[in-house]
Amino acid sequence: MKYVEETLELQNEEVLLMCIGISSGVGRLVFGRVADYLAGSNKVFLQVGSFFVIGLMSMMIPLCQSFGGLIAVCLFMGLFDGCFISIMAPVAFELVGSENVSQAIGFLLGLMSIPMTAGPPIAGFLRDSLGTYNLAFYLAGVPPMVGGAVLCIIPWIQYKKHKNQKKQKALEGETATKILDQDSKNILVPGSGEPQKERVSSI
Repeated sequence: MKYVEETLELQNEEVLLMCIGISSGVGRLVFGRVADYLAGSNKVFLQVGSFFVIGLMSMMIPLCQSFGGLIAVCLFMGLFDGCFISIMAPVAFELVGSENVSQAIGFLLGLMSIPMTAGPPIAGFLRDSLGTYNLAFYLAGVPPMVGGAVLCIIPWIQYKKHKNQKKQKALEGETATKILDQDSKNILVPGSGEPQKERVSSI
């Protein structure tokens, strides 16, 4: 709000907040339905996309020289903010399972509270030191992009883990087959001319 007052010298800056709120509501409805048709890790990649768009829109705010450009940026930011909110729980469910999903959402909201609490004072300090909010907007776009990059790696880690588990189960199956074959060779076969080894069992 202060940025719009100082940069564009407008008095109807509350329209931007209204645009963010309306587009966020639309985004929750739209992306919530889209997420219903996505299976597995595709929800994670949708969340990654929302992080990147939110970060990019934050960095584009200082580049907007007109009120119309700011409205467009706020609409996109609100739309993908709604995407983030609506699929936060399904993504947590996909990553940690039904048993730990409540703890995962709690940790996520707890971590979100740190930048949301510390962000405004830091932005105000940068404004007082540099005379502009531009650096604050650029820095605000970095954490979502970093978080999206980290989140993008998680499905690959899970795929590698699942692949190693399947490989280990296959090796265990081969080992069990070899043991059974060895046991069958040691069983005494009646009527055979060749001597066979008898299995001695102790009670």
